[in-house]
Amino acid sequence: MKSEAWIFGICTAFFGLVTPSYWFITGDPTGTSALVMATLLALLVTFYLGFHATRMEPRPEDRKDAEIADGAGELGFFPPYSWWPLWCGMTAATVVLGVVIGWWLVVIGAGIGFVALSGWIFEYYRGEHAH
Repeated sequence: MKSEAWIFGICTAFFGLVTPSYWFITGDPTGTSALVMATLLALLVTFYLGFHATRMEPRPEDRKDAEIADGAGELGFFPPYSWWPLWCGMTAATVVLGVVIGWWLVVIGAGIGFVALSGWIFEYYRGEHAH
């Protein structure tokens, strides 16, 4: 994680240099506050990654003597295909469209959206991919 901490540290330094320059050149309070928040966010991620990098054993990406084979093995759990995000997106579009057309469509979209979101959350508890 040291390499990621360095990348975010460089981003923090960049935002830290650009923010006052932007303020003096433009005087725009909105953009300056956005750059300040970006600086603080990059600093937060830098601190988090650097803190954990010192307390865990180095990954193969962080070691100079690592081989490609050291990174082999299981990478994690990747979910299979799912149709539920499609239905959740369609119901979100229905709710947004309901604000334009009529509130009755918002209620219908929210009801169908509740079913779609429940299906997406509980898809690993029933059916083909049940655990």
